[in-house]
Amino acid sequence: MAETARRRIFLVAGEESGDQLGAKLMRALRARLGSDSMQFEGVGGHRMAGEGLASLFLLDEIAVMGISAVVPRIPKILNRIAFTADAVLRSKPDVLVIIDSPDFTHRVARRVRASDASIPIIDYVSPSVWAWRPGRAKAMRSYVDHVLALLPFEPDAHRRLSGPPTTYVGHPLIERLDDLRPTPSERPRLGDSPVRLLVLPGSRRSEVSRLMEPFGQALAVLNAAGISLEVTIPAVERLAGEIAGRVKSWTVPVSIVRGEEAKWAAFRSAQVALAASGTVTLELALSGIPMVVAYKVTPLEWFLRFLVTVPSVVLANLVLRDNIIPELLQEACTGERLADALLPLMRDTPARSRQVAAFARLDELMTIGDETPSGRAARIIDSVVTGIQSR
Repeated sequence: MAETARRRIFLVAGEESGDQLGAKLMRALRARLGSDSMQFEGVGGHRMAGEGLASLFLLDEIAVMGISAVVPRIPKILNRIAFTADAVLRSKPDVLVIIDSPDFTHRVARRVRASDASIPIIDYVSPSVWAWRPGRAKAMRSYVDHVLALLPFEPDAHRRLSGPPTTYVGHPLIERLDDLRPTPSERPRLGDSPVRLLVLPGSRRSEVSRLMEPFGQALAVLNAAGISLEVTIPAVERLAGEIAGRVKSWTVPVSIVRGEEAKWAAFRSAQVALAASGTVTLELALSGIPMVVAYKVTPLEWFLRFLVTVPSVVLANLVLRDNIIPELLQEACTGERLADALLPLMRDTPARSRQVAAFARLDELMTIGDETPSGRAARIIDSVVTGIQSR
């Protein structure tokens, strides 16, 4: 981007994770190009607002998950898609950056491209075309000029699927390694009693409601087998009360911690984890914690599982390209089976050693050198827009 004129950068995030990425990107763009050389507009949350974005509306209006939650909000969401696209077209920015939440942001991008093909569009966070609906990759070429990927295997996936040009910019977690990894004194040696078990039932209410019962049953089985446990659950604030109510029926004592600092401290001291499928599996792997992963969905969502084209639902397995972490899904997610899978990880066994050895490969797989993910993303946005404007 030339610095001779004030640049208009339009950012559209659709939920909290995108708001976090957007705020870091705004800081990185200012650091690269200078605060006086740009103007931010768009949709974001409180973190992006803290960086100077006056959002067109609150993220709560569109940040909904799951079929049952989305359906009654469809008219409102469609209205916000049209409203956002119209705002982009009126602004005519130098670049539109859509951030995650493809069900919302990609619809905005398609509307914008159909009305004004001169506006460059960059997608920050690839949709999971490698997992399901692979045809989306090729379709994206018509309205996305470049994809900024968080996972190292995604550029290859887009090339294979005829998607847009894609660059791996690094996952935000690689900036948190100091938080995730223990000093020698923080994580006790395995075999010292009790076993420090981290339980992570998810960050959505639906996940907590489906997983807390089998998780509690698994701990009861282990406790009955004579395994001494010290259990910690890091809880997001909005779900801490519900989690506290559900653990009252558990047969083992549980410590519920809140806030990021307490969460990372729990990671650094944990020896084993039982977790819902999600980004947390990559957090655990980077922290070096062997784990068992579980997940349950609605009957309709489970019926549609044939649409998923990957060999694992565990993100850490996909990055490692090895199904090293056991996953127990739907009917397999029972207390008895979860306990059976956890037990070998609580001892010095080949199963535990295999996970620890695999996790040691993550740094090499995910490294981006001296840049930060947001810094690399800002650099690529700069180069892509400069290239398009110079044509």
